[in-house]
This record gives sequence, C-alpha cells and structure tokens, in this order.
Amino acid sequence: MTSVQPNPVPADLDPGQMLSQGQTQFFIPATASLAERRPRTLKHGESFAVFDHSGDAIAGPGSPEGLYYRDTRHLSHLYLTINGLRPILLSSAVRDDNTMLTCDLTNPDFFDEDGRVTVEHDLIHLRRTRFLWRGAVYERVTVRNFDAEDRDIRIDVSFAADFADLFEIRGMTRKQRGTAHAPDVADAQVRLSYVGLDDVERFTHIQFEPVPDELTSANARFDMTVPAGKRCTLFMRICSNAAEPSQSLPFEYLATLREAMQGAKQARKRSGTLRSSNALFNEVAGRSVSDIAMLSTDTDYGPYPYAGIPWFSTVFGRDAIITALQMLWLDPALARGVLGYLAAHQATSFDPAADAEPGKILHEVRRGEMAELGEVPFRHYYGSIDSTPLFVMLTGAYLERTGDIGFLRGILPQVEAALAWIDDHGDRDGDGFVEYGRLTDQGLQNQGWKDSHDSVFHSDGVIARGPIALAEVQAYVFGAWRAAADLFEATGDMVRATGYRARADDLRHRFDAAFFDAKLNSYVLALDGEKRPCRVRASNAGHVLYTGLALDERAGSVVSTLMAPASFSGWGVRTVASTEARYNPMSYHNGSIWPHDNALIAAGFSRYGFRREAARIFEGMFSAATYVDLMRLPELFCGFPRRRSQGPTFYPVACSPQAWSAATPLSLVQSCLGLGFDVPKEEICLREPIMPAFLQQLTVRGLQIGASAVDIGFDRMEDKVVVRPLGRSGSARIVTIA
Repeated sequence: MTSVQPNPVPADLDPGQMLSQGQTQFFIPATASLAERRPRTLKHGESFAVFDHSGDAIAGPGSPEGLYYRDTRHLSHLYLTINGLRPILLSSAVRDDNTMLTCDLTNPDFFDEDGRVTVEHDLIHLRRTRFLWRGAVYERVTVRNFDAEDRDIRIDVSFAADFADLFEIRGMTRKQRGTAHAPDVADAQVRLSYVGLDDVERFTHIQFEPVPDELTSANARFDMTVPAGKRCTLFMRICSNAAEPSQSLPFEYLATLREAMQGAKQARKRSGTLRSSNALFNEVAGRSVSDIAMLSTDTDYGPYPYAGIPWFSTVFGRDAIITALQMLWLDPALARGVLGYLAAHQATSFDPAADAEPGKILHEVRRGEMAELGEVPFRHYYGSIDSTPLFVMLTGAYLERTGDIGFLRGILPQVEAALAWIDDHGDRDGDGFVEYGRLTDQGLQNQGWKDSHDSVFHSDGVIARGPIALAEVQAYVFGAWRAAADLFEATGDMVRATGYRARADDLRHRFDAAFFDAKLNSYVLALDGEKRPCRVRASNAGHVLYTGLALDERAGSVVSTLMAPASFSGWGVRTVASTEARYNPMSYHNGSIWPHDNALIAAGFSRYGFRREAARIFEGMFSAATYVDLMRLPELFCGFPRRRSQGPTFYPVACSPQAWSAATPLSLVQSCLGLGFDVPKEEICLREPIMPAFLQQLTVRGLQIGASAVDIGFDRMEDKVVVRPLGRSGSARIVTIA
C-alpha cells in the first residue's frame, strides 16, 4: 500500500522529488499520533468514521477524525457541549461486533456569574450511542438527571464539513479546490454541499429530532428541562450522499440498528468460530473476526476486505489477497470475492500513468476528487510487483480449499493473462527473475510490500537501484506457477500443468544459487539492477519459506536467523535485523514489526515443520494484542526489544483496524495446528499440531469442507495436543498426522 511515514522523506518517490509547496508526495504527517488518540472507528460499505473517545470529531493538522465516503471527508467537525462546557468522559467502547460506539459522559461543575457552584459534577449523565449504516451515522443522545431536583440543560452540537480529499488530510496541498455552497438550513435539517473541480457535487445532510430550539449552518441548540431522576433524548442523522429518511428519526434509529446488527451477525456467520480456555485470546480472536467482517465491503463479486482505517479504507490488491489467504481456512467466501473483483479489474492495456500493463492485477483504487482529476495516480493504480503472482497463488489455494473448479473456470482467462504478464512484463531484463520499475516518476518507487523509499538497500546502507528483484516476489512467482499447475491439471490441461511444475522446480534451484548467502545464513533481501545482492537480513526470507521455494536444507538456517535476537524482538520478527545499516525500530519498514509479515513467516515455519518456532511468534503476537486498545493488532508497531511487564511500543500513524493484521491471530492458529484440507477425500488434516503455552484448550466449530462441517476440540497435554472430534454434519473426517 502507499507508504505511511512520519518523517520529512517521501515514502514513494526519490528524495529529491518534492511538491512545489515543499511537501512530499503521498505523505502522511505525524503531527498527531493515532496511538495517542486511540480513535474510535466505525465502517460500513464505502463509508467509515473516526471519532475521539467522547464521540466528537475535531479536525486539525494530522487528524483523520470525521465521516468519510469514497475518500472524501463529509463531516470534519462534530462537537457536543452541555451548558457550554465539554462533558467529562467516563468511558467509551465499541461493541465486540463493531456495530456501535457508546460514549458515557457526565457534567463538569456548573458555576453562576459569581463563580459559585450551582450544579456539582457527576449529576447529569449523557450517553451517546452511535452506529454507521449505508452511508449514514445515526446517534442517540440520552440525558439523565441524577440530581434531587429538576435541571435546565442546554445541549449544543456544532458541526462542519470541509469535503477534503483523503490525500489532503494525508498532507498534500492543492493549488485549487472546488466551490463550497451556502448551507441550506430548514427547521430540523441542514444540507452542506461542495462541487469539486471534477464537477461532482458532494453533500452532507444532517437531521435532528426533536426540532432544535435554534439551528444555524454550524450549530444545533437544544434547551431542555430534565426532571429529577428522569431522562430526555435527542436523535441525529448525518448522511454522506445517502437518501434522506422517510420516517421519524427515533423509529428509523431503532429499525436501522436492528438491520446493522443483523448484517454484522450474518457477516460473522460465514466463517467458523474459535473458543478457548483463555478469556483474553477469546477477545483477541473475536475482535479479529469482527474486524474482518467490518472491513469487508460487499461488491458485485462478493465480500472484499478493505485494507485499513483511516488511510486505506479502499480496494488494495496485495492486502486483500494476503488477507484472503490468511482467512481461507475459516472463510473461503472472502477469497472468492477478492478473486472475482480483481479478475474483473485486471489491466488489459498499457497506461504508464497508472503503471498498468496487460494482465497486471490492481494495486489500489481511489474514488476521491484528486484521484478523478489525476492529481494522484491511484484512481486505478497497478504499481505493485506482487499483486499479480499473488492473485494466481490465491486461485490455487482457493481450489485446494474448496474444490470450486466451476468458479475458477470463469476467471481462467484472467489467470492466464496474469501468468502471461509474469513472463512478458514481470521479468524486465530477461534474467529469469521478476523485477519492478515504475513507468513514470509519479508512480511508487518501490513496489513490493515494503514500499518506503529506503526499504531496499545494500549492507552498507546504500539504496539499491532498479530494476529490483525482491526475494519474496520470486517466492510468490514460484507459488503462482505451482498454483497454475494444479489449476490446469484440474481443467484437464496436463501439458501446461507439467510445464508450470517444471518451471517452478527450475526456479527453486536458480533462486537458491542467486539469493542464498551462507554468511547471512539466510536469503538476501533482493538483487539490484546490476544483479548485485542486497546482503541484508530481512523478514522477506520468511516469505520464501511461506510458498515452499526454499530448499529443504536451507529452512533450518532461515528459521534460526529469523528467530535470533537481532531479528526476533520477543513480540515478533522485525522487518530488518537490528544488525543492519538502516535498522531503525521506529521506521515504517526498516526494523518495525508487522503482524501480517509474522503470520506469513509463521506459516512458512509450519510448512517446513518448525511449529514450535511458529508458536513463539504466536505467543509474541498474542501478548502484544493484550496491550492494545480493543485487543486489536495494529498495522505495525515499533521493533524495540520486548521488556518484562511492558507492552510493545506503538507506531504513531499505524492503521487500526487493518485487515491483514486482524487476520493474523486466526492465521497463526492454522499454522500451529498444521491444519490443511483434502477436499476430494473430505478430510481435514492436522499435521503434528501444537499449541502455545497460553492455550490449554481450543475449540473450532463450523469448519466447512465441501458439503460437510465439523467441530474439533484441541487439548494441550504438556508438549502434545490431543485432538477430539466434537461433532459433524456430512461425511468429513479428521486425520491427524504425527
């Protein structure tokens, strides 16, 4: 995804390429730490909202707070006061299913003109309950008087909409903007609107009930007398390009809330469920499932996990494919939705501005004004080197998991086009490896998942020059060719199946000769444009294990290198080892810890039989999650060593929730259990399962295979795991392989 770096160096372009205003392109400022703010987020469909703990949205430099629809902020300010003062926060929480934000507040001391306390604090309780559904935020504010006498209360709600493009909020300055129209104010409604330079009108509709005692273009005032021991309620609806309500707000609030909760429940029911003897892990796993459900947007092709909030709530190719791979064992529908969408939006022609070439798979989609005008290149952007082989990899994994050859036949032309891109455009210099290089100076400079400007370098710290062949990209190509062989075999094309298996085997040996470094005891990070190896110990080597590209005799060396103290912090494997020239535990890609990266590394460990090391990663990730607000793993955190009785160090502008981070705990379960599927035999296979020390018992229910579903119990007995079939529908079997 487009890099997020809180420093003055551009994430995507050469250091000298600056905007005329002195800002870097696609830059995200760290003037405000998201970790410090701990924002509350809601999402449904194409809309998401970010609020502070009190339920307000207070925009400012670096603040992402507000309501968004398709990369435009439709509400930039929302601020509630009681008798002119901000209420005192008691608590705020998002429901476990992510459907509702509840903020409990109380009054501060109220003074008269002479400075005497007229009403003591903590006598008036305010509860704000809010949810987001179909592009509209619904809120109920309940004011309850716990005093012994009636109280006159004034509630003010101020609001504004700046209609800023997300890239403006991320730090870009525009030379021109569109036109903000005069607000349209009625008895209980306000309509704010803006016409962009793309001639598209974007509007925000705000409605209140009861009718405010005073309503202006920026504030609604409610005067109420709240009897002793009684309560008063007001409702608010804020729509971003949504239809106006057709019924009273109290009725619509309750009816829509039921619809939202039912929708969230249905999304969670797609997958199997986990329950363990560890209450904290149950919270972590439950939040993971709820986050994936919330981030997944229904498309014409099925559910598609948007990457993360606030910066990446949109289609990303790489992120969604990896999330689908992580979730495939529990929720195959996600993979089908991702494959269908990406196949339909595959590049079919050359477009240098979009880094598009025939057969290439999407990197990113943006729908805001700046993308529509070409001020940023991400309207439909194809500048990732790995989305295309990962797309083919996912088809093979989906086939193995589901046997759904009918669906895969439907996208076979797109799979063939992706395979052709690997041959025709992926190998830019004809050396047999896949490299990247942007087609214009507006595209991303580095196009692997580590896409910071300085994420690919030599042992002396000198930045590598392209075209660059990343280690993990060769692993994805290997996985793609193996997947293609399985797919062609399933469709009866044995000639191509045999050919792709032979190519994969050949790549394994060529890769080992070019990328393995005995002094590093691991694979090098990359080969630069002159075929010089970047002799850097990096987490990329774990991805080589993930797809099975590594020779068996190399696996132990890679595992020991990645689990050495220089790489394994105690929380997880660092992106770059602490011994390397550009190591910085506070950087985006050069020493930080990414949950999804660790999930793929652990899966690679498991593939080669190193499940105890995978369990160590699982323990680190789980322990980190217990220190995080809402038990939610963020996009990344800093790579400082783990300290006794202290949590991880947070990265200031990490997205949370983030799809592939949310999927990480669930993926780690599969890796430790050695869980796989044999669909033709209707067998669920468990190869040498182990469980980390924090799990004594684990139950997986509703695990689907073909037309069957099974429930399985796991009990840890010292170093072994006892597998207990708990129930099944259909003829599926559980097979344990020692």
